[in-house]
Amino acid sequence: MPDNIYSNIPQHLPDELFEILLQKTGVTIERIVSKGHCTPEYQWYDQTWDEWVLLLQGQAILRFDDDRRVSLKPGDYLLIPAHQRHQVSQTAPDSETIWLAIHFRSSP
Repeated sequence: MPDNIYSNIPQHLPDELFEILLQKTGVTIERIVSKGHCTPEYQWYDQTWDEWVLLLQGQAILRFDDDRRVSLKPGDYLLIPAHQRHQVSQTAPDSETIWLAIHFRSSP
């Protein structure tokens, strides 16, 4: 039976929701649901792997450590290379922002 990326979203999201949909050697696919959530200004994501994100619903702004900002709307996707420090600086406060994120980790 198939699952649906838009189903089983909690009514209340006190924290951003991270849900692993598939995990195989070297690849993790996750659904992220935001609703007004953003990364604290002093915190940066600095991953040792590449991450490809697709915005499925809502809106978001990513900020990079070179102060570049990227606005995303549904259908927009972006590759974030390993060690590209970034933050989520804004998501829609009144509706869910749904992301599909694919993490590419090197095998040991």
